[in-house]
Amino acid sequence: MPQQHEIFAPPKLSLTVPAGLNGPRLWVRRLAIWEAPGGQKIRDVDLRRGLNIVWSPDGFDDISAGGVRAIGHGSGKTLFCRLLRYCLGEQRFADETQRERIALAFPNGIVGAEVMLDNVCWAVVRPLGIRRRHVAIADGNLDEIAAGDGATTSIDPLVEAIEHAIVTPGVAALARLQPDQKAWPIALAWLTRDQECRFDDVLDWRSPASGSDAPLPASGRETGPRREALRAFLLAITEEEQQTRRGEEALRTEVATAEREASYLDWDRGRRHDRLIDQLGFAGQTVPEMPLLLELFRKATDERLAAAAQLPTGDTAELGQARKGLQEAREELRRTDEERIRLEAQIPAEKHVLALLSSEIPSLSAAAENAASQVCPICEVPIDKALAEKCGLSHKLHNETECRARLAAKRQEIGDQNQKIDGLEARLKALQPAAALARQRVEQAEKRVQAIEDVRDTRASAWQAATRLKEGVERFSELSTERDEVRKRLRNLEDRLTKERERLAAFRDKQGLTFGRITEKFSAIIRRLVNENAKGAVALSGDRLQLTVDVDGDRRTAAIESLKVLAFDLACLCLSIEGATRLPAFLVHDSPREADLGLSIYDELFRLMRELEEMTGTTAFQYIVTTTTRPPDDLRCDPWLRLTLKGAPGPERLMARDL
Repeated sequence: MPQQHEIFAPPKLSLTVPAGLNGPRLWVRRLAIWEAPGGQKIRDVDLRRGLNIVWSPDGFDDISAGGVRAIGHGSGKTLFCRLLRYCLGEQRFADETQRERIALAFPNGIVGAEVMLDNVCWAVVRPLGIRRRHVAIADGNLDEIAAGDGATTSIDPLVEAIEHAIVTPGVAALARLQPDQKAWPIALAWLTRDQECRFDDVLDWRSPASGSDAPLPASGRETGPRREALRAFLLAITEEEQQTRRGEEALRTEVATAEREASYLDWDRGRRHDRLIDQLGFAGQTVPEMPLLLELFRKATDERLAAAAQLPTGDTAELGQARKGLQEAREELRRTDEERIRLEAQIPAEKHVLALLSSEIPSLSAAAENAASQVCPICEVPIDKALAEKCGLSHKLHNETECRARLAAKRQEIGDQNQKIDGLEARLKALQPAAALARQRVEQAEKRVQAIEDVRDTRASAWQAATRLKEGVERFSELSTERDEVRKRLRNLEDRLTKERERLAAFRDKQGLTFGRITEKFSAIIRRLVNENAKGAVALSGDRLQLTVDVDGDRRTAAIESLKVLAFDLACLCLSIEGATRLPAFLVHDSPREADLGLSIYDELFRLMRELEEMTGTTAFQYIVTTTTRPPDDLRCDPWLRLTLKGAPGPERLMARDL
């Protein structure tokens, strides 16, 4: 569809400098680097109000006498920008690796700057190596301070002066996150973007790769705090809105917490609901909704409790008697078994004694027989003949009576032993039915005890199960009540959140005038850089800062994204010149991407800044840009070209050597 032509020609870029303003309120007049205090000066760069170009020729833009083609990268352009930031209050001037290399090359090296703040020259000296002397003195002489070894003041006096004079305490309170935090370092991060951010997004200010140690919200993954800080510096936010936003954020957190709580309660309640349906026997049946469902559950559990109460309880006294009888039966069985075991061990021993006694009978019987007809033990002649022949060899003879008495006694002992064994065996045989009867009594007593305990346990289990179901129903009721209360609270929180968001939308609408002024400058700059048919817009939409560029349709290429960021920064610079922000009219762009922008737009950027000098008359801003691309011929000279650096040889680099 063809675009509709504007009735009136779009306005060109214009500036209204406040009366009495005779220059930028903040700018850097000079940057110098020394090998050591009072030592050789490595660099001494004079800067000016208005456009300042730091150029590092690349390729055929600079060919040495020997015909060697130079490279524009690695010359020190980015380090130059970071040293400016360092002298304006940033904590570090490079990443850790580069700081170590510079410290090794210049252990006592220092960098200094003359910073002009409301026509007062601040002399700033900061260390590059192992020294720890940081000095910032108003109306100071930079060379004298750099050459001396006076007291340390830190960089804080300058930061506080800028914050008090330009940012103002009220805006600082809106832009920072912590009460003891300074707002100027946050603004400085915006005004001196990292080259690593590549001008990809209007809210990308500091890259972790730069090692700048910029405070929140100047760095970090969340862009919301940076957006609010940007609005504070542009006077596009009020304390009332900030409080409303904090309230909205708190409500958002409460809503999220309530949603999680409601979700958990729904899960827990649903789990208990399904379990009660199954345990109470309602599976597969149609059950009513709450509160009738709760009544159904309670009625079912009351019936379970009543049924459990009707079960026999198992008499405690009867159980005690049964357990006593079981103990007595077990004691009787124990005694019987002990006696049986004793007898089974004693009978073999007694039989062994009987065998020993029986083994003596033959010798005793033979002795008795020999006593009746005795023979001389020496000559084996019958005693009668030996006596008749008057043999005197042996006169001691066996007493037959005694021998027969010993034999009779042994036979009596054997008889007694047999009787003893017979008694023991008879007792053992008699114990067998007694032991069987004792075991039978034990088994009967155990069955009786088990039966009484089973009755008691059955009732107890049924009662406990019914009680647990009752408790489960009551917990289900509590969860239902808690869920309803959380849902009610969640609805109230959502209503309050909606109202807070409506208030925030109303605040944003009130800031439409501010963003209208930004859009006017932004669109005029887009037309100046691209063509007269282009236009742009800046809008605060919800929680986003939206930049659009229309060049025969909405464009969203990489070149346009870089152009948006550059044009937005320049539009805010114009507002700062007019005194419509709480930012100084100071801006540093480190190597915008000419490859994305195109050489024609890149050249127009330089010429636009020269035109701004002429429009302000008093040159009420300072714009520092570094580039490897060849600047326009009419600007590649004094006073705009302030410094030319080369990637090789070493003395042509910023630090005058290869690091």
